[in-house]
Amino acid sequence: VCIHRVRSCSSIRVIKSKYVCVFDKSALKFSHQQRLFRTSAVSCGQIVQFKLSDIGEGITEVTVKEWYIKEGDSVSQFDSICEVQSDKASVTITSRYDGVIRKLHYSIDDIAFVGKPLVDIEIDASKGVASEEDVVETPPMSHEEHTHQEIKGHKTLATPAVRRLAMENNIKLSEVVGTGKDNRILKEDILNYLAKQTGAILPPSPKAEIVSPLPRSETVAAAPKDKARKIPVPVSRPIVFSGKDKTEPVTGFQKAMVKTMSAALKIPHFGYCDEIDLTQLVQLREELKPLAETRGVKLSFMPFFIKAASLGLLQYPILNASLDENCQNVTYKASHNIGVAMDTEQGLIVPNVKNVQVCSVFDIAAELNRLQSLGSAGQLGTSDLTGGTFTLSNIGTIGGTYAKPVILPPEVAIGALGKIQVVPRFNGKGEVFKAQIMNVSWSADHRIIDGATMARFSNLWKSYVENPASMLLDLK
Repeated sequence: VCIHRVRSCSSIRVIKSKYVCVFDKSALKFSHQQRLFRTSAVSCGQIVQFKLSDIGEGITEVTVKEWYIKEGDSVSQFDSICEVQSDKASVTITSRYDGVIRKLHYSIDDIAFVGKPLVDIEIDASKGVASEEDVVETPPMSHEEHTHQEIKGHKTLATPAVRRLAMENNIKLSEVVGTGKDNRILKEDILNYLAKQTGAILPPSPKAEIVSPLPRSETVAAAPKDKARKIPVPVSRPIVFSGKDKTEPVTGFQKAMVKTMSAALKIPHFGYCDEIDLTQLVQLREELKPLAETRGVKLSFMPFFIKAASLGLLQYPILNASLDENCQNVTYKASHNIGVAMDTEQGLIVPNVKNVQVCSVFDIAAELNRLQSLGSAGQLGTSDLTGGTFTLSNIGTIGGTYAKPVILPPEVAIGALGKIQVVPRFNGKGEVFKAQIMNVSWSADHRIIDGATMARFSNLWKSYVENPASMLLDLK
């Protein structure tokens, strides 16, 4: 009997043989079984538990906010599985397997723990199973990619989106210089590296656009002459009285505030307040607003306050420092990562504008627009919320005049800005004029910052804000 091909069932692989001579049934069964058939223990599918890996920043548990899949759905690598929220930021978890979702281990608002399974995925076992280490937001790395992710024990920091962009363009992250916190590689770093290597011209960003300034007459005309003063109106909501006590767990950003403020109680606060005349700044902003809008950026007063604070920190670096737990060493921060307190539906969050010392007022305004948009949508990442070195809180947007801001450890100083009020003041000739007045309240860590230093910094910041043209001398 000449057998050219023997076909097996689904659990037995196909074996091709040139010519095998078999003389009887027993010979086929015993003498040539090893030559003709090769059995396999591979099943149709294998269940893999997708575990929540270490997100970083010492986070051990997160709250499941939204599922993007359900049981029975098919997923591919890098597909979004769910969104979780820690006490620092919201994170999107992506799959590292191709397969079918068989079980969700948590419901919405459940607490998920690092190292525990999130979902069960049925994968094709014939394709092999990745290592047990699951990743968060990051695609699996091949051995070749891993070699350039870590150099001499130093891990390259980059978000999943940046890693994917580098992978798509065959760029080794080890060859890119990061400009973010702790040398984190940003999207702009990849694009700049790619442009240098290929000579490509990148799409113009809003800050790269050059628009001719408007004539003064047109600028003044663009602003309303009699702009009605906006008075904050309390939000009215229907009140439902149940008559029963309600207990809810402390989660999310509220939990972060508990930890931060508990640590802040250990800091002896020194307070300092002053009055700022913003008449010239109000006029300057009205002139620049139309120009900023043509570049797609909303210009508020905050970018001027932030830049003035950065210029002041260059003269008084002790305010841009941190103190270790044992109060033995002071670390002076090179970067001015100035945080801005934001009131959102999720609670108080403080994202920060990175490297303000090398940013223009327009750069700061563009970054603030981005942070405010992400904050409103609850999509701020960990990199946006960590690494702050100094903070400003604008309570004036709600209506407050004075505040006693609380320092955010490990920072050593914070400022609170009140609302701008139109009040009468006297000039040098004793004449009454209409002035735009704002009150500022500072808090400093009195263990390393004395009152005179805080007062001198405040006076310098005040001079920049009251005479914004003076900032031109120190801008870089």
